[in-house]
Amino acid sequence: MVLKFKKTFLAIALATGMGASYAALPEGIEKVTSVEGITEYRLDNGLQVLLFPDPTQETVTVNVTYHVGSKHENYGETGMAHLLEHLVFKGTPDHKDIPKELTDHGAEPNGTTWYDRTNYFETFSATPENIEWALDLEADRMINSFIAKKDLDSEMTVVRNELENGENSPFRVLLQRLMSTAYDWHNYGKSTIGARSDLENVDITNLQAFYRKYYQPDNATLIVSGKIDEDNIINLIEDEFGDIPKPKRVIPELYTEEPTQDGERRVIVRRPGDVQMVGVLYKTPAGPSEQFAAVQVLNQILGDSKTGRLHGELVKNKLAASTFGFPFQLGEPGALLFGAQVAKDKDIEKTEAALLRTLEDIKNNPITEKEVKQAKAKILKQVELSFNSSQSIALELTEWIGMGDWRLLFLNRDRLEQVTVEDVQAAAEEYLVNDNRTLGLFLPEQKPDRADSIVRLDDEEIDAMLEGYKGRKAVAQGEDFDPSHDNIDKRTADATLSNGAKVVYLPKKTRGESVVAQIHLDLGNLKDLRNSGVIPSLTAGMLDRGTKELSREELQAEFDRLKANVSVSGGSTSVTARIETKKENLDEVIHLVEDVLKNPRFSKEELEVLKRERIVSLEQQKQQPTTQVFLQLSRHLNPYDKSHPFYSMSIDEKIAEIEKATPEQLKAFHKNFMGAQDADIALVGDFEQIEMQELLEETLGNWSSRVSFERIKTSASDVESINKFVNTPDKAGAAFGAMTQVAVSDSHPDYPALVVANQIFGGGFLNSRLATRLRQKDGLSYGAGSFFNASSYDDKATFGAYAICAPENLAKVEQGYKEEFEKVIKDGFTQKELDDAVKGMLQNRRIDRAKDNRLVGTLAGNLDLQRSMAWDKDFEQALKSLTLDDVNGAFRRHFSLDKMSIIKAGDKTKTE
Repeated sequence: MVLKFKKTFLAIALATGMGASYAALPEGIEKVTSVEGITEYRLDNGLQVLLFPDPTQETVTVNVTYHVGSKHENYGETGMAHLLEHLVFKGTPDHKDIPKELTDHGAEPNGTTWYDRTNYFETFSATPENIEWALDLEADRMINSFIAKKDLDSEMTVVRNELENGENSPFRVLLQRLMSTAYDWHNYGKSTIGARSDLENVDITNLQAFYRKYYQPDNATLIVSGKIDEDNIINLIEDEFGDIPKPKRVIPELYTEEPTQDGERRVIVRRPGDVQMVGVLYKTPAGPSEQFAAVQVLNQILGDSKTGRLHGELVKNKLAASTFGFPFQLGEPGALLFGAQVAKDKDIEKTEAALLRTLEDIKNNPITEKEVKQAKAKILKQVELSFNSSQSIALELTEWIGMGDWRLLFLNRDRLEQVTVEDVQAAAEEYLVNDNRTLGLFLPEQKPDRADSIVRLDDEEIDAMLEGYKGRKAVAQGEDFDPSHDNIDKRTADATLSNGAKVVYLPKKTRGESVVAQIHLDLGNLKDLRNSGVIPSLTAGMLDRGTKELSREELQAEFDRLKANVSVSGGSTSVTARIETKKENLDEVIHLVEDVLKNPRFSKEELEVLKRERIVSLEQQKQQPTTQVFLQLSRHLNPYDKSHPFYSMSIDEKIAEIEKATPEQLKAFHKNFMGAQDADIALVGDFEQIEMQELLEETLGNWSSRVSFERIKTSASDVESINKFVNTPDKAGAAFGAMTQVAVSDSHPDYPALVVANQIFGGGFLNSRLATRLRQKDGLSYGAGSFFNASSYDDKATFGAYAICAPENLAKVEQGYKEEFEKVIKDGFTQKELDDAVKGMLQNRRIDRAKDNRLVGTLAGNLDLQRSMAWDKDFEQALKSLTLDDVNGAFRRHFSLDKMSIIKAGDKTKTE
């Protein structure tokens, strides 16, 4: 009766918004503090609860953060926190199949492990049933997870496969070596994934003890954000979590401190690969430290991949293909990482010298006021935009909880705003010094230049920083928007610009007055696009690298000033600009995007940078098993002639084409093909429709291309199936892929049945037949699944499957895939699988409609297809009406192993 009452009350509260009259907290819960719309509560058993109501979202995110990460592991137990993260998905007595439940509820879940913390979250449609289920799930697996030997045996090989796959990445390997070389004693020097020997030999009793020690309410923070009624949710949390007893054990405080580094260090990794990398790491203060805000700004100034000093000194001078910077903001003193990718035929010593000169000679090349202003604008823009999403904040809070206190998120923002050029200069001179550097060998030095001001902050110091802190006014709330198909159609309005461009508007009040927009340009026709090769793609890649009036750096600075995230991408037949900003800046952002689309600079220097970036990336992919698998499958199943714009080039062909490209070719392509007469434009968020129509008319309504657009027709290929092996020497991981094409569009009567069949066979969250067989049961693959994509225009659909594994397991993976496929042909799916798949898919599609950045793409696509959301509604009704005979019959009619092409890639010597 209690459960029934609880569900009923929750349903009423969500529907009516009631809760104000239930302000009295249940016994066993106290309110601690509230900052900018987030309220902290504490249960008697020690559980910390953070509630963040956001009525503008039709979703809820439940996120449990445990105060345990890889830094808490002991000798012989590396990787234990991450391994435990995997096992907690294996079930409890009341939730025996967690992946299936997550899929059935249409949730978007994950678990992550880092140095200071582990978290588990799921975002789902905001229904009473889903909210209660998610809280019950997290309360149950907090203390009742199986953590069984049989699950360890299968999952250990999966995690080992994840480790092996990471061994294929030069960046990950170099990062691990840098961290392990930089830290003498602290566990930050050990990768969270752990040592292979520890994973293979971990004792289940040790893992169970680790779980019982750390997975307890007094060591956890529960975050619930989204469309919730706060008073009601706190009662529900008390019902689910309040009976969990507070453990008697005491978690000992960690006291290992890393000593001040007393000299530069150097490490060299020699492994097969297709790209060189140089990295340098400097120790920095802890994330909660008042000095860290200056470190963040310093990292932005030096390491931004587009506008940073390293990019200017190394990439533009052809000493590197790309550069990067990353701050490890951790609960204890962390690190600042910089690096560069260098083509394998280049002299890396010159790059290293330029890298160190740029980083460590700031005393003679001081930080400027302009650099600090632009860097702060970029960082603070991302902070401010993140507050527009309750899900983003729920996940971001995890990092600050791991560092010591969730309120540090706000305090760090305040500190960022106050950072001065003097602060950044001081940080550079203190931390970016040779004795604090990890890159090379130890060398004696008469006058050490050490960063000896770095100290660990204890809990009392953090508490003192935050005493009485209240933050500022919470971000403006938006409206309670119903993401149903009918309401979206009711709220949208279509329009046309003078040149024929189509526009769809969905104005609504949003959190933080946010707006998202998408501008999709269709380009060219088959005749005029023949032999264009990589020119369309390179042209699209150059659009946001500077305009005639603004350099790349100046353009980025303008977007940062306007608090706008803008990305431009494109391929052989289209260009798409995606925009996220705020209402107050929308006009300026649209004008700036107009400049990007119409007046690109096509600088020779920037083109050389783009070409090097792409060539190095392609070189890196040559020996990547997964890349080779799907490149070979694509080339086989799409046998276009070399002049066709959809021709699938080999990596060497693509590199050769990129090397030949000139600015003049890109300018000519832009002049002839770019225009908005066939554009599909969508806007969702807080804006005035009449004003936007006038603005779009002014900016895009008079812009048309010289070359007319005509969609290129495609069809399913009729080729013989193949089964081949591609040798990728010395790669620790291997890949398997299978693919076929069928003559089906998304208007085909069997389309809904095939979508569901794919979901059961290889979709979902670790819950499909393939994932259950290859990961959960056999423990062969970290990632395994299937995919099905059908054209909305032509009778062409692609169905395929994939898995990563160790090379020696390739044959078993192929066998498992074929056996599961034949089981479907012989016995079909079950009614329960069908019911669960449809239920989960419907909920997940509702999440897609509730997220503005996804909905805007759907609306733009519907313009081109001359559809409304009624089409989606009919499709979902078709899903609900499917019978088992529909799904099994469609799978058997369209798919067979005989027509499936298979490619495997790995180190041949290891497969034998």
